[in-house]
Amino acid sequence: MPLTPLAFRPSFEENPKLAKASHNLSSLLDAIGQKNIPSAQEQKINEIIAGANSFSGPDPELLKQLRSAQTGILKLLEKDLQIVPKGHFQAQWMGIGMAAFGIPFGVAFGAALGNMAFLGIGLPIGLAIGTAIGVSKDKQALAEGRQLDWVAK
Repeated sequence: MPLTPLAFRPSFEENPKLAKASHNLSSLLDAIGQKNIPSAQEQKINEIIAGANSFSGPDPELLKQLRSAQTGILKLLEKDLQIVPKGHFQAQWMGIGMAAFGIPFGVAFGAALGNMAFLGIGLPIGLAIGTAIGVSKDKQALAEGRQLDWVAK
């Protein structure tokens, strides 16, 4: 069963935010179409798209609907099939690195130098460590064929 495309609406041309959201969702569907995914997940994705296509509310609510559809599809792919978009782990581990590595390094520097003003020096260190871990996980996902050829713009 092929994936249902996103239905075109005239408001996509009038509202730049809607145009961007619809382009992102359409390009996500194209990237998913290049992967061989099971029919059960295809059906769930088609249900999400059918909900977005049948939405008849105002433009701000449509924008929320398109964004939530995109988020729902990405969560479904990650949870069920471990398929992630490009840069997913890098973005995820950047925050984890700052929290898990940066703050403890900052506290250690502050305590060692006797001035807690050096607490902030650990954050860029944690950022670098987290980014490095995330990039390596993204490379691993690409090597295993679990990465979508898609980046949100």
